[in-house]
Amino acid sequence: MSSNVEHKWLLDEKDYEALQQIQDITSNADEIQSLILTEILSTNANVEYLQQHGLDGSTDSSTFKKLIPLVSYEQLQPYITRIAEGDDSPILCSNPITGFFVSSGTSGGEPKLVPIYEQEFERRLSFFNYLMARTKQLFPNINCYNDKAMNFHFAKPDHKTKAGILVSSVFTRLLKTSLNLKSIATGNNAIPDDILLCTDTYQSLYCQLLCGLYRNDLVFQVGSIFASGLLHVFKFLENHWADLVSDIRTGSINNPKITDLSLRESVMKILVKPNPQLADLIETECSKGTWKGIVRRLWPNTKYIKAIATGSLSQYIPLLNYYTNNLPIFSDHYGSTECLLGLNLDPICDPNETSYTLIPTMAYFEFLPMDTTNINGEVTQELVDLVDVKLGQEYELVITTFAGLYRYCIGDILRVTGFTNKAPKFSFVRRKNVILNLEYEKTNESDLRLGVEKAGGVLKPFGATIVDYTCYADTSTIPGHYVLYWELLIDGNDHNTQTNHFIPSSVYNDCCLAIEDSLSTFYRIKRSQEKTINPLEIRVVKSGTFEKLMQLAINGGASMNQYKTPRSLNSNQIHFIQLLESNVISSYFSQKNPRVGLH
Repeated sequence: MSSNVEHKWLLDEKDYEALQQIQDITSNADEIQSLILTEILSTNANVEYLQQHGLDGSTDSSTFKKLIPLVSYEQLQPYITRIAEGDDSPILCSNPITGFFVSSGTSGGEPKLVPIYEQEFERRLSFFNYLMARTKQLFPNINCYNDKAMNFHFAKPDHKTKAGILVSSVFTRLLKTSLNLKSIATGNNAIPDDILLCTDTYQSLYCQLLCGLYRNDLVFQVGSIFASGLLHVFKFLENHWADLVSDIRTGSINNPKITDLSLRESVMKILVKPNPQLADLIETECSKGTWKGIVRRLWPNTKYIKAIATGSLSQYIPLLNYYTNNLPIFSDHYGSTECLLGLNLDPICDPNETSYTLIPTMAYFEFLPMDTTNINGEVTQELVDLVDVKLGQEYELVITTFAGLYRYCIGDILRVTGFTNKAPKFSFVRRKNVILNLEYEKTNESDLRLGVEKAGGVLKPFGATIVDYTCYADTSTIPGHYVLYWELLIDGNDHNTQTNHFIPSSVYNDCCLAIEDSLSTFYRIKRSQEKTINPLEIRVVKSGTFEKLMQLAINGGASMNQYKTPRSLNSNQIHFIQLLESNVISSYFSQKNPRVGLH
């Protein structure tokens, strides 16, 4: 029999090559970026879009920047629509477009179709070689034969455009690619691939949990794409543990809602025999009346949590800590539907200090400096290249890709935190879009998040945690005001009608003021002096409301893998507002004016 040493997650030749590549491309980031732009422009020299703007085959960066405008998705949408409807001329890209990736639309706006072709998809897959190598380097003692990662993923049904071009979510496409399934940087998954590919969210999640629980002693990592998705998994476990225990106790699937025969067959390859001892353990832990530390209690060998918890998702870190008893939270990469972008080369860091090194081979990167002092949000400075960004400065990320996105504004605001050789490291700050605006005060996501975090500190002495939140600008009265919907967890218990029994109204009033004090000077002047904005309101909703909100989005076509709670709502999302309103159990207003002095 092989020794245990031979089973360790040792670096192989491919891993050493990937780690060396990281060193090489970050050390030569400027040269790599120049080559990438030249390759993109020479490959696509004859495409309609570049010709229309007069580039005429030039690959010179200064000419490119002079002639090609900054664009958002709306400017490119007519070109993409033509491709989707069957125009196979080289509109944006010289290579035939073989598919589209679709965004969830929950970061703001409608879902977007992002063109892709096979070679560009393979470029994305190469990104995962870096992830795999770095993870093995960090965790050399993982047993590559026995230890399992329990990564929860949720496939979304593919569909085709009028012209028959495949439309899929990024992760559904990745999950269907056997090459990638073998190279994801988490070792063997405790959940079989064909279960991950099930497009029925309930059946898929139930069976994923069933397999993960049955193999609980092998799990070394628990993860999902976003922190919010992982919390949904824990909530699902709270609501369905009794059925899962019954199945493990009998070694069969007794849940009548699991109707997919192929899914049942896949599960039964894992659930090979009854395990009453394990069923007793799960039942005992889930019956204790508290879910604090449930991950460590049910999966005792878990070493870390893998989920993106940056930007607005940092809201979920306290809840992840609650469920996991403060296991390390890793956010190992940064990407979007448009492009995979950066690696967290130090994932063991505090999740609030997560930074990503942008990988120079993924796209051509430019950075638009943010002028935060301009009341109109106008920025007059020139864009800078990857290697020319300044430490501590904030920029909007602009990308040019091989698949036809030229000087495309991603909409992410990043802050430079350091450098890996010549390649900068960034923290994710927020999405660019203004999320609340009544009187040109233009409140952004990061200011609102800071306010909610401060309000959470007001609630903390009362044993309360903000589970989730969203907001909208209510203009039904004059002046209008901000409305925040909160779902709370109090002393580990779901929070419904017992609100006032636990926390005095004055505390919620103080929460309102804490949020207002965190907003911009313009907001506070309009609230306190000009009186053109009414006091902020917090509406507390029933436990499970944000689960219903997510399900409403999924029923409307969003992917659970990509879903993020929308931090603001507008008049086009009246069905979301109606759902929230139907679950409000109490409301509170700010009773004082926010201070007007500088932060």
